[in-house]
Amino acid sequence: MVEPASGAEPADAAGDAAEVLDRPLPEGVRRRVVALVSDAFGGLTVADLPAQLRQYARFTPTRRAKFAGNAMAAAVEADAVFRGRVAEKLREAQAELAGALESGAPPAAADPLDVAAAAYVLRPVGWVKLVAAAGEEAQRADAERVGEETRRELDRLREELAHARDAQRLGGEQVRADLDAARKEVESLQRKLRSAQSDVKRGEAALRKVTAEIEGIRGEAAAQVTAAESETRRLKSRLAEVETALETSRRATREGRSVEDMRLRLLLDTVLDAAQGLRRELALPPVSTRPADTVDAVEPGRMTPKDIAARALSETDPALLDQLLALPQAHLVVDGYNVTKTGYPTMPLEKQRLRLLGGLSMLAAQTGAEMTCVFDGAELAAPVLLAPPRGVRVLFSKPGVTADELIRQLVRAEPPGRPVVVVSTDREVADGVAKAGARPVTSALLLKRLSRVS
Repeated sequence: MVEPASGAEPADAAGDAAEVLDRPLPEGVRRRVVALVSDAFGGLTVADLPAQLRQYARFTPTRRAKFAGNAMAAAVEADAVFRGRVAEKLREAQAELAGALESGAPPAAADPLDVAAAAYVLRPVGWVKLVAAAGEEAQRADAERVGEETRRELDRLREELAHARDAQRLGGEQVRADLDAARKEVESLQRKLRSAQSDVKRGEAALRKVTAEIEGIRGEAAAQVTAAESETRRLKSRLAEVETALETSRRATREGRSVEDMRLRLLLDTVLDAAQGLRRELALPPVSTRPADTVDAVEPGRMTPKDIAARALSETDPALLDQLLALPQAHLVVDGYNVTKTGYPTMPLEKQRLRLLGGLSMLAAQTGAEMTCVFDGAELAAPVLLAPPRGVRVLFSKPGVTADELIRQLVRAEPPGRPVVVVSTDREVADGVAKAGARPVTSALLLKRLSRVS
């Protein structure tokens, strides 16, 4: 960068100390100062710029003047070093103008705003007067320009007024003629309007009469429609009730016949199996009995009644469950969680179910008895994905129904006479199924029997 001329900075400092603007910088001079600073950016490095102006170093001069004008004006005013660098660039770009200002003889033909802006940056002796003179000159120029525009506008308005007066004089007679014609036409229209108003009043009266008649007809029609709709709804409701009753009767007939047939067939199979089991148990000979065979006596080598009584098993003996399941068409109903929480309560519910069902599956394979395992569905957070093992029916109670109620429903569904065994430690369940004809046993008995299976 070219250093300032010898003695430039002291003079600038002295000028700053001696001369100070006592009024704001005229707007025209300010715009020229911003333009000079923006042009000087191209010859300065980023390090030469004040910190607040470095972000605008890569802007074009136009954008720089638009977005950083206030910041550049403030920097020139407050930063003497930066102003000196801008002044040096001005001396290089406009050497003749800068020399004339520093010599105290500004060129008379130069634009006063350019002279004032250069004097503001260079700060020669008397620069405040130059800036003030440029501001006054700009104000006079603006005033003259405004005065000239005002005179031209006044002349134009005078011409328009003259034309308007001529047009008014020329059109006055025509306006009066048009006004007379308009008055006559208005009178004619008023007569027609009065006649039309009379017709409208007669039409409104007739319309009100017709409207009243239509409203009466609509009311009668609405009443008839309402009555018809009410009757239709009543007939539809009655028809739906009849259809529902008919369908219920048909379904009850079908279900009753199906359930009774199933119960009767199951009871018949039970009786037949019991008869066959009894025949095998008693070892009845294929020949008819002899009269002597009916005599009650103890034959040599046969058990006595005392021996038969000794065959009774304890309620805790697993063999008792084997005897019960050996009955014809026996059905074992298990209270699932009652058994698992008695035998292995610390295991998760899923593993409890799997362990119990595995044991029941092996027991079903050994005994051939029908087996149903009931779990309480209220403890489920989601549907259980479970494949029932072979030979075991797995049921979960519905919402609002406990496993105990489901067990009692299963027992009541069986025909009287079929051997049904219910496994539960719950006293209420045991008493309830016993009244329905089932044989209750404890969960501990089943657990002992399953331990033998595993």
